[in-house]
Amino acid sequence: MKPALTRQQLVSRKSRPMEGERAYTDSEIEVQLSELAGWSFRDGAIERTYAFRDYHDTIAFVNALAWMVHSEDHHPDLQVGYNRCAVRWNTHSVGGVSENDFVCAAKSDAVFARALG
Repeated sequence: MKPALTRQQLVSRKSRPMEGERAYTDSEIEVQLSELAGWSFRDGAIERTYAFRDYHDTIAFVNALAWMVHSEDHHPDLQVGYNRCAVRWNTHSVGGVSENDFVCAAKSDAVFARALG
């Protein structure tokens, strides 16, 4: 079983190619999610919905998130509304959730925290 990484450890890592690696098991996902408040596992992905004041703030977050995911070369599914954005991470090359998803989830939270500041 893969040990849980702290939020700080996740933020300090970089996404990497995952070919040949295995997806996290449901138990490993639940253990790792304990380090990421607000995230849940559903339908083969980890997800979180962020709330904003208005559409401008939502789109500002989406644009900042786009810069982060480009540098990670790992891309989420987004569902954008007037004052919310749902972010879903999974890794196609492993057919499930990988460390990259948790790294990018933690970095998504960091982008959100900066957007509020």
